[in-house]
Amino acid sequence: MGSAQKERSGGRWAPAAGGAVSGLVSAFAGLAVAELAAVAVRPEAAPLTAVGGAVVDRTPAAVKEWAIRAFGTSDKLVLTLGITVVLALLAAGTGILAVRRLRAGLALAAAVGVIGAVAALSRPEATWKDALPSLAGGAVAAGTLYLLVTALRRPRPTPGRPGGTWPMDRRGFGRLVAATVAASAAAGLAGRRLGAHGSARATVSRADLVLPPPAVPAPPVPAGADLRIPGLSPFLTPTGDFYRVDTALVVPRVDADTWRLTLHGDGVTRPLTLGLRDLLARPLVEHDITLTCVSNEVGGPYAGNARWLGVRLADLLREAGVRPPSEGGPADQLVAGSVDGMTIGTPVETVMDGRDALLAVGMNGAPLPFAHGFPVRMVVPGLYGYVSACKWLRELRLTTFAAYDAYWVRRSWAQQAAVKTQSRIDTPRPFADAAPGRVAVAGVAWAQHRGIARVEVRADGGPWRAASLAAADGVDTWRQWVWPWDATPGPHTLEVRATDGTGQVQPGTRTGTIPDGATGWHTITVNVRSS
Repeated sequence: MGSAQKERSGGRWAPAAGGAVSGLVSAFAGLAVAELAAVAVRPEAAPLTAVGGAVVDRTPAAVKEWAIRAFGTSDKLVLTLGITVVLALLAAGTGILAVRRLRAGLALAAAVGVIGAVAALSRPEATWKDALPSLAGGAVAAGTLYLLVTALRRPRPTPGRPGGTWPMDRRGFGRLVAATVAASAAAGLAGRRLGAHGSARATVSRADLVLPPPAVPAPPVPAGADLRIPGLSPFLTPTGDFYRVDTALVVPRVDADTWRLTLHGDGVTRPLTLGLRDLLARPLVEHDITLTCVSNEVGGPYAGNARWLGVRLADLLREAGVRPPSEGGPADQLVAGSVDGMTIGTPVETVMDGRDALLAVGMNGAPLPFAHGFPVRMVVPGLYGYVSACKWLRELRLTTFAAYDAYWVRRSWAQQAAVKTQSRIDTPRPFADAAPGRVAVAGVAWAQHRGIARVEVRADGGPWRAASLAAADGVDTWRQWVWPWDATPGPHTLEVRATDGTGQVQPGTRTGTIPDGATGWHTITVNVRSS
């Protein structure tokens, strides 16, 4: 290729490539400044977090359920990566547009900042300050794009060719890009470090927290409650393995020393404002409770059992003057508010009916992890998490179901939802290859606050056979079971069903998770080898 042809090729492609680079670098600069600005507001005001949260808020329930099935607890990471990719493509396109039509490109860059601001303002608990990081980022992105595109369009005289020019000054443009990236990286790093400083205070407050011994300790786990069969879920779920399903793209890190809880609303005669030390000074109750997510499909993984430590919620409500509806109280809904804006509505009657509904401060012998609600969360045995298990708790408000719909209710879920009786085969795994002969088919079953009375298994649609149950640890935890199966060569189908403590048999009709939890029998297919 001759020099003239190279020059023509460079003239054709260089402006587009330079524009794309300009757009990407400008977006990086805008995001870095916005992240830095969000430190002065709140982490949820950062553009990626705000846009991601707004997407979660507006995604139809069926799509959310698909995302949970497809990506599990990585759904938030996938969403963030998707938003980042879309933003990068938009930034590159904006840069290319700016090379051709500068004003249009600058307007589009600024408009992206406005979109981020609108997303931030749409989030729960948002104030006008939440718009500032995205607006600042948009302004910086537009200004940076102007500088880069102007430099890109500036011709450079060609030595030895009077009046001749290259399409652009590559070296000068490259130096400007490098300087912009360096300055943006410094701003982003400063934002991360300043944000980490606040997180560090929260981390220190958790590390320094010593939980008092319970006034009402949980009894030891009964001998025989954990069958210890390979492949079977342990009776107590290790904290690191406990499922997490929520809408928080960034896990709130709350400073326990400054945390406050307010209790107010209909029927409250003595409003309360409590710090963590106030809660810890009260009698603490320890109780083993299995939690279940309403998004858990039949046979799904979103159930876990832990030993919780906390204050009885009913005692706190009575201290505030609250009476349940059965005693003439005006409020039938307790709305729990999280520091990230989540709202969860729980029946007042349920939390005051004598069960160990807790404001939990501890999990498996340690302070709550940040991912599971530190410093305080709600735990109510017998209810799905979306109507009971508010994490990062900051407010309790008494109202009625007729007057207020909590977050998930506004998104097609039922106002009230007791946990449905479910059972699951943990081993063998679906599509496993098994050796012929005696095979231990084992799993867990749960019907919180009713207990499990019976589990049955059948093979290939044959008669139901009673499984052996592990020892029960009360009615609020799951129960392990095992059935010895004489496996013969070939493909086989295994099914399980449970009966709760009231005598109700788990229904076999398959329904989805929306609006109040899935039903059906967990069914797996296994292959037994011929030898």
